Amino acid sequence: MLQATDRRFGAVTVLVGEKTGKYPDGNSLLVRGRDATALLDPSLSVHRRAADLGAVDLVVQTHVHEDHVAGLSRFPHARVAAHRADCLGLRDAAGLLTMYGYGDGAAADALRAWIVEQFHYAPRPDVEPFDDGAVFELGGTRVRAIHLPGHTRGHSALLVEPEGVLFLGDIDLTGFGPYYGDAWSNLADFERSLARVRDIPARVWVSFHHAGVIEDRATFDAKLARFAGRIAEREAALLDYLGEPRTLAELVARRFLYPPHAEMAFVDAAERRTIAQHLERLVESGRVVESTSDTWRRA
Repeated sequence: MLQATDRRFGAVTVLVGEKTGKYPDGNSLLVRGRDATALLDPSLSVHRRAADLGAVDLVVQTHVHEDHVAGLSRFPHARVAAHRADCLGLRDAAGLLTMYGYGDGAAADALRAWIVEQFHYAPRPDVEPFDDGAVFELGGTRVRAIHLPGHTRGHSALLVEPEGVLFLGDIDLTGFGPYYGDAWSNLADFERSLARVRDIPARVWVSFHHAGVIEDRATFDAKLARFAGRIAEREAALLDYLGEPRTLAELVARRFLYPPHAEMAFVDAAERRTIAQHLERLVESGRVVESTSDTWRRA
């Protein structure tokens, strides 16, 4: 049963989440082919309305993060596929914590409880790995995986053909900008992926969060440019703050990713990984020097 907010594009139905997929919710895709039905990135909303969606034969993940698999447990008999670099996050909770950058200890235990209680995480050791260019044939329509790493090592866009609907995953076009603060994230990879996604032929673009459905190329290009531009803005702010020598602890406390009032348990770790990647390339380019151990300043 469709809802008033859902959008249809041929064989594709965009299952629009609350507040256009604002975190912790998201926008999922249901693709009904002649021979099979695929669900892409089952969200918290999908978990709530799973019984109304009918039979699902295949679940395909753009990547493996808690909010993107929140509805997966409602489809235990469907095949599930993820890029091979992210499969460990579905095989068990320890693998997902590894992707985030957590091992053992109290913080890992709290995070494990959070993904289970808030996002219904359930392991899928049967996950099938795919690679760049993989095609899932559904009969008259297909889903093509395009590897766009950076957010995670396996992050991929999913292009539904022939409808030309491109599911962007967490290239989500938000004002927050690209997130590359986990152990499985990489800033340079994300920048290459942002350049590559511009060239993927599509008629409709769907982000998992916030931006939702975009049907105009000029609007997509503008939102993508603004999203990508957040990287340079963070780097400029970091350079400005390094007018005086700063330790990594001072940089983390300053907040270049999250707003100052953000107090979630993972924020400091995400800030640390984000800042460290910027520092590394600023040092390599000669714009920043490490003046003493664990202290940096603008050159």
